[in-house]
Amino acid sequence: QVQLVESGGGLVQPGGSLRLSCAASGFTLSTATMSWYRQTPAKQRELVATITGGGGTTNYATSVKGRFTISRDNAKNTVYLQMNSLKPEDTGVYYCTRIYPNLWGQGTQVVVSS
Repeated sequence: QVQLVESGGGLVQPGGSLRLSCAASGFTLSTATMSWYRQTPAKQRELVATITGGGGTTNYATSVKGRFTISRDNAKNTVYLQMNSLKPEDTGVYYCTRIYPNLWGQGTQVVVSS
C-alpha cells in the first residue's frame, strides 16, 4: 500500500525542539521529491521545506530557515523535519507530502505553548 505516516508531533515550550518523522511505504522515497507543509490557525497551508529526489537539494520557507532541517534516511525510507527554536506561530498540523505523484500523509499536530 502506498502511504505516508507522520509521527513526532506534540506539545513543546517556545524555544524547544521536535523531530517529525514521515515513514513511506509502497515506493522508494530516495527518488521522490518530498515536502513538509503545515496548516496553521492563522494562515492557509504553507510549504515549510522540500528535499529533492536523488541529490537531496533542500529548500525552506523564509519563516523557518535556520531553525528547521529536512533530511531523509534512505535505509529507513523515512523523511524527517528537525524543528529547533520553536515559536508559538509554528503551531499547526504538519503534513508530509510526495510531490509527484501527489501523496499526502494524515498529518501530525504540533503545539508550541508555555
